[in-house]
Amino acid sequence: MRHYEIVFIVHPDQSEQVPAMVERYKGVIAARSGTVHRLEDWGRRQLSYPIQKVHKAHYVLMNIECDNDTLKELEHSFKFSDAVLRHLIIKMDKAHTAPSPMMREEKSKSMMERGGEGRPGEGRPAEATPEPARAERPAA
Repeated sequence: MRHYEIVFIVHPDQSEQVPAMVERYKGVIAARSGTVHRLEDWGRRQLSYPIQKVHKAHYVLMNIECDNDTLKELEHSFKFSDAVLRHLIIKMDKAHTAPSPMMREEKSKSMMERGGEGRPGEGRPAEATPEPARAERPAA
């Protein structure tokens, strides 16, 4: 079996169906003795460019281990689902289980919003001190 990283983008009107879609895809993988190593729901994000006049979409990342037939079945379901705007499947050398850079970024953003409960020097920038007002010279 090989390792793959899959990212798919779901139409924002279908966002409430994402958990059911993910469960269905996990079921397909498990039925053929595959494994889901990492599953991340990145939520609704701004697209770089509009796709079918849509400016935001729901992103999902999956790292899986499966055989070729399972991969073909997943790809078939992505292609013929009206809710999936785009999908990308990449073959990986090994299983990735650590949080993705996107999730690490989200975690650091949430820490900053909560008031920077981390180490000193992290969190909000210090308040800038105003410069003293300078007197202007009259034009000669």
